[in-house]
Amino acid sequence: MSIILKAENISKQYRLGQVGTGTLSHDLNRWWHTVRGKEDPYLKVGAVNDRSAKATEDYVWALRDINFEVKTGEVLGIIGKNGAGKTTLLKILSRVTSPTTGSIKTRGRIASLLEVGTGFHGELTGRENIFMNGAVLGMTKNEIKTKLDEIIDFSGCEMYIDTPVKRYSSGMTVRLGFAVAAHLEPEILVVDEVLAVGDAEFQKKAIGKMQDLSVGQGRTVLFVSHNMASVKSLCTRGIVLENGLLEFDGSTEKAINFYLSNEKQIIPKDLTSIKDRSGTGTVKFRSFHIEHTNGQIIENVLNGDTVVFSFAIDVANLTNNFNIDLGFSIHTSDDELITVLYNSYQNKTIQVNSNGEYKIQCVIADLALNEGNYIVKGRIECDKRESDWPKVPLGRFNVIKGDFYRSGNLGFNGKSKLLIKGEWDLIK
Repeated sequence: MSIILKAENISKQYRLGQVGTGTLSHDLNRWWHTVRGKEDPYLKVGAVNDRSAKATEDYVWALRDINFEVKTGEVLGIIGKNGAGKTTLLKILSRVTSPTTGSIKTRGRIASLLEVGTGFHGELTGRENIFMNGAVLGMTKNEIKTKLDEIIDFSGCEMYIDTPVKRYSSGMTVRLGFAVAAHLEPEILVVDEVLAVGDAEFQKKAIGKMQDLSVGQGRTVLFVSHNMASVKSLCTRGIVLENGLLEFDGSTEKAINFYLSNEKQIIPKDLTSIKDRSGTGTVKFRSFHIEHTNGQIIENVLNGDTVVFSFAIDVANLTNNFNIDLGFSIHTSDDELITVLYNSYQNKTIQVNSNGEYKIQCVIADLALNEGNYIVKGRIECDKRESDWPKVPLGRFNVIKGDFYRSGNLGFNGKSKLLIKGEWDLIK
């Protein structure tokens, strides 16, 4: 296969705390070095892109010396933590922004879906935006018309297609944006984590379309996602970014394993030290572990056992009593979502009335997970407002085959993640 995209020594530098490249004195200094044929002096400075570290310099390298090639028909997964430089890289590849150093060489048209509403004009209708996007990609009006019905049908927004896009929900905007980007025959399709805004049915539909583009039509896809299951099923190759550097380039499975093995090292015992989180902070996760019913902390769990998910939380700046809605989700080691549970799902009210540390426990009887490694993520709402949502796992645990069926028969469950059992009877 021929090479359709080549990134050579791509670096991107930003000035911290300011919009633009810097002060007037810095710009004049740059100009003075340029007219004398010397290197930009600010390329020699700049901090590593570690968002959790304290800023000690005026400049930061969002990306540094990125090199890779993409072949025609390849689906490249770009993975890494929040702030690793993934979206910056996609913006450079899509020519939304230019690199500070290095060059991008591509063949053919590039269609991008980087954020909700990318390339859309809010005052124009959905139909008008389809034609505008097609024109930007260099298509004639007649070419766009031949794709119009297919785009509208795929987006599922037919009722609102003649309504201004500014009145669309974020999910509708993403649906239409992806439909336009995928159907107007780009040689390279660039898709960021924006698909996470869509519902499960649309995400499945979108991934199917990307597979069709790559396998059926031989087009190239660049895909960024934190959902390792999607990356694994869709991508033929993966690269891992960390602190603005390309740390791994290889097969999808090896890329995911590299990323996840690094992620394991960053789950602290004191969850208050996690920097990458959102919410008001009134209530925050302090720690998490799993216990037996006798109080013993465990990491290995037998399926079919009763276990206790134990969360320690910190309450601060309390002004009045409020209700806590604590939720946790269980994922595979590939970050595929298995299940979610909030105390509100079971009409369980948890109310606090003073500052301090509390423990919240959830007892799970007959743990119905198959053998494997799992991660736990968490989120807290206070009076229906998001209070804490760490963007990294709270913890991990391992499930070992046990007597789930209470029959002495451990059964054969294949690759299924959830186990079920029922009451059997013969009725004549």
